[in-house]
Amino acid sequence: MNTLNHILKLLAEKRGFDFSGYRRPMLERRTQKRMFKTNCGKPAEYLEYLQNNTEELDELIDAFTINVSNFFRNPLVFEYLERIVLHTIINSITLKKDELLRIWSAGCSRGEEAYSIAMAVNEFLKKEKTALDTIIFATDIDKKALSKGRSGVYDKQSLYNLKLGMAESYFKEESGKYIIDDELKKTVKFSFFNLLDINHIFPPESIYGSFDMVFCRNVLIYFERESQGVIFDKLYKSLKINGFLILGEAELPPTELKGKFRRESKCCKIYKKIA
Repeated sequence: MNTLNHILKLLAEKRGFDFSGYRRPMLERRTQKRMFKTNCGKPAEYLEYLQNNTEELDELIDAFTINVSNFFRNPLVFEYLERIVLHTIINSITLKKDELLRIWSAGCSRGEEAYSIAMAVNEFLKKEKTALDTIIFATDIDKKALSKGRSGVYDKQSLYNLKLGMAESYFKEESGKYIIDDELKKTVKFSFFNLLDINHIFPPESIYGSFDMVFCRNVLIYFERESQGVIFDKLYKSLKINGFLILGEAELPPTELKGKFRRESKCCKIYKKIA
């Protein structure tokens, strides 16, 4: 779809989104869906439609950044996090007399992952009778999803994997909606960040990176190999030595970084930065 290049250029010029590093087949499929929705039979016709209907630019961006998530997605990851990873990290923080646990949720979608991390950390600290300030930087390029995360209001289906005790502790129900506890909400900072931003390695709001954990799950699968390499380099540089990188089940560190990460779990894609 040669016209796709012109469509991507238009999105960059009019909305400031650069999707050039995304996988072409995915972009083509989602563009075709929008073509069908707008009754455009040919790519060139859809390009003209975009030029004349600026609201469709936002619809196409939504289609490209479609968000599928829920709380505690892939529960095994969070079980391993609570049983192994948090013990390791918090022991290290205590020995170094640090006072802050820093985590980055990269490609946070509507915030379910970031709040799940916050709940897992809070439950661990309560169990261990330990006090530790926690800050979770949650970033995405979808501003609507970020707004949803900041609101902390979710539908019942998002809570599918949530244990009853956690639902009761961290949510209140109002008119069929589930609202995140205000204290938990304070630990998560939502901000716009493009993982392919050439000017920043980590979210500017984090000031200096140096994260104990970075979650980047089911994000890299949408990018071409070259762009994946750029993103992995950022994730690597953002982590402390002995920090943990949590990936999606279909994702692996590139060959050139394999000597710098060690896989920690056979059941989950959890890696420790060792060099």
